[in-house]
Amino acid sequence: MGRAQEFEELRPLLFAIAYRILASVSEAEDAVQETWLRYESTPDEPTSAKAFLAAVVTRISIDVLRSARHRREEYVGAWLPEPLLSDPYEDPERSAELADSVSMAALLLLERLSPPERAVFVLREVFGFSFGEIASAVGRSQAACRQLAVRARRHMDAGRPRFEADRREREELAGRFFDAFREGDVDALRELLAADVHMVGDGGGKAPQVGRIVAGARKVARVLAAVVSPLERLGVVLEPHEVNGQPGAVLRDGDGRVVTTLALDILDGRIQTIRSVTNPDKLGHLGPVADSWALSREAKRARRRTDRSPAAYPPHEYVCGHGGE
Repeated sequence: MGRAQEFEELRPLLFAIAYRILASVSEAEDAVQETWLRYESTPDEPTSAKAFLAAVVTRISIDVLRSARHRREEYVGAWLPEPLLSDPYEDPERSAELADSVSMAALLLLERLSPPERAVFVLREVFGFSFGEIASAVGRSQAACRQLAVRARRHMDAGRPRFEADRREREELAGRFFDAFREGDVDALRELLAADVHMVGDGGGKAPQVGRIVAGARKVARVLAAVVSPLERLGVVLEPHEVNGQPGAVLRDGDGRVVTTLALDILDGRIQTIRSVTNPDKLGHLGPVADSWALSREAKRARRRTDRSPAAYPPHEYVCGHGGE
C-alpha cells in the first residue's frame, strides 16, 4: 500500500482527532493537510503509520490551539465550536461515545483544559491510544501524560455533559420541538423545554444576535415562536439534521444558503440547551452562507407589515432568535 492510500484511509481518524482538539472544522482540515505534507516529505518509513500520523496531527493541533486561544479570548459575544454535521470517523462499537465526545457541550468543556491536557484526553479517552503513543505525540514522558490524563479526566467528569440515553426518544422529542417551532406554538414549545433552559448564539459580531443569553422556558419559547412568521415570509426552511452528534437542524434561505445551525442538548425528556451558530466564518464548510443582516432587515419589514401587536415581539429579539453573551 502506498503512502497516499494509507493516508487517505486514516484521514477520517486524523480529522476526528484534530476537530476534537480544535473545535474548528476549517482548522482541523488545515491540520490534516499539513500532516500529509509532513508525512510525504518524511524519508524514513514509520513502524506504525497510524501512530505516526496521529502524533503529527496532534502536535500540529496543539500549536494551532495555543494561538487560537488568544483569539477566542477576544471573541465578540459567546464563542461556540464550528458545527459538524457528520463525523467522518466511525466505530460501530463506540458510536454513542464518539457522538457524545463531539457534542457542543463536550467541546466547550474541553475548552477549560490546557492544550496538552486536551490532547491527552482526546487521544486516551476518546480514541484509546496507549500512553507510549500519547507521550510521543505530546512530547512528554509517559508518567507526565498519565498525570495530564488524570487531571483532564477529573475536570471533564466534574462537568461531563449527560444526554438522553435512548436515541430514539431523543430524536422523537427533537421532532416534536421542531414541529412546534415551525408552527410558532408557544405552549407546545414550553412543554418541551426544561424550566431553566438556555439559548445561546454565536454571531461573532458578524451576524445578528441577542446581546445576552436567553434563559427560562417562557422567554425561550416566546423568542422561538416570534421568529416563525418572518422566517416563513422570507422563505427560510428548517432542515432537521444531527449537529455535533446531537439532534439539531440547519436553517436555509430560499436560495438554499445556510442561515444558522441549531444544536439541542436533551436530558430527562426536556431540552436543556439550544445553541445556534450564525457567524458566517463558521458556516462556510456547510455551503454558501446567507446574508443574515439582510435577512434581519427584511424580517423587520415583514414584521411591521403584520397585524400582530408589537408587544408580541420583545425589542431585543431579531430574525433568528439567537442568544449570545
